[in-house]
Amino acid sequence: MEKAFVDQFEALLEKYSELLVGESSDETKEKVKAWALYSHIAKSMPALINHWTGLYPKAREEMKQMINEIKQLNEQHRNSAQK
Repeated sequence: MEKAFVDQFEALLEKYSELLVGESSDETKEKVKAWALYSHIAKSMPALINHWTGLYPKAREEMKQMINEIKQLNEQHRNSAQK
């Protein structure tokens, strides 16, 4: 991939993270990236997710925690924006 594209995509991810959860730290961006990709795979290839979670139950639990964390951060962000 060209550096310009990588930089532009990184900017997109940074803004998405900021709008979704109110921050765009490197750690948050990585979590949002994993969450978005996992969500897409779960919708487009649910059998693959079932296979993966069967192979890696600890990773499944970590993903569930990450999804819950992003959901909570999103709710907090929306609530703070409404005030």
